[in-house]
Amino acid sequence: MISGDSAHHDVVVAGAGPAGLACALRLRRGGRDVLVVERARFPRPKICGGGLTGRVAEALRVLGLARRVPAIGAVCGEVRFGRFRRTVALRRPVEVVRRDEFDADLLAQARAAGIEVHEGEALTGFEVAGGSVAVQTDAGAYRARVLVGADGAGSLVRRRVVDARAAPVRLLQVEVPAPGLPTDTIVFDFTPMRAGLRGYAWFFPMPGRQFNVGLLHHPGADHESLDLDALLRRTLTEHGVVALQPPRAWPVWSYDSTQRAAIPHVLLAGDALGVNPLSGEGISPALWQGILAADAALDALQRRDFGFGGYALAVRRATVGRELNVDRRLAGMLYGAGGVTRWLPLLLFDDEMLELYAARVAGVTVLADEKPKLLKALVRHRFMLSRWRRRLDQET
Repeated sequence: MISGDSAHHDVVVAGAGPAGLACALRLRRGGRDVLVVERARFPRPKICGGGLTGRVAEALRVLGLARRVPAIGAVCGEVRFGRFRRTVALRRPVEVVRRDEFDADLLAQARAAGIEVHEGEALTGFEVAGGSVAVQTDAGAYRARVLVGADGAGSLVRRRVVDARAAPVRLLQVEVPAPGLPTDTIVFDFTPMRAGLRGYAWFFPMPGRQFNVGLLHHPGADHESLDLDALLRRTLTEHGVVALQPPRAWPVWSYDSTQRAAIPHVLLAGDALGVNPLSGEGISPALWQGILAADAALDALQRRDFGFGGYALAVRRATVGRELNVDRRLAGMLYGAGGVTRWLPLLLFDDEMLELYAARVAGVTVLADEKPKLLKALVRHRFMLSRWRRRLDQET
């Protein structure tokens, strides 16, 4: 039970990652009183490829933020499968950062903008009653009109909002010395799909002559026993790399527009709402979801209607939601049963499809607005699949 002398705020945000800080900054600009509570102390470790892909730069501009930490500007993207290599120029460089540095600097910028953030203070519970939310942390009690759950994949808030039945996406990540790869290229290696991976391996160049390397895997009933540690070690060996430290593992949730995104007085954003199902990308969706959560809270505070019945639809209709929905469909095709032989050839061998997705990664194209081109790609796929499959067998 929350004590009656708890501090009052318009909004309490749980989580000081990109989603939580984006939400808090937007609320502050809207003239609202906001408190951010964060269980970790920054800089804190975060499993992530570190690529500022998609519309990150635009979101930072909207929020009055800047990328101030060291970054590597990747000007090319490369896809691999076995012996096959295909490199495509990125129409806008993708900056790769160390996620712990990036998040810590966003926090510093948010504080400089007047955002109150309590580090080392974990959300332990909340109760919606009497037209407000009673929020409990391990250091205090607060009351707010709105609680925003931006507290990551292990979100306490998400457990109350989402009836999660699907298995989370699994990530495995480690930093390694620079392998024999170009330091201006982000590499997506689909070779591990031959061993049962429902995803890909990434190799992203980082500041300090290191590479951020990892695996993304969508678990399925027939691949639950897949040893990701062994698969990552084998993948590194194939690239001539030896990891000097053990990899870190973490589950994340894919964005699913059919699931609840809010309950009365409570909203989700960021990893708590869901990352990109196809790539596992989290930074860009988090920033934009944080903005949308703030806009929903601002509207609710003005109208004094905190049902948030339209929030999930607002996210779904926004550019970020439309992009994530397209990528969810693509992930279902590529990582589903038969994806290696049926759909991977489209990504590898169809030049227009690869160029289109490279533009999506670079943030110069909204893939959800390119449906005619996607439909044409599917038509080409129908007529070229037999030839592409033969080529795929040759490359294997």
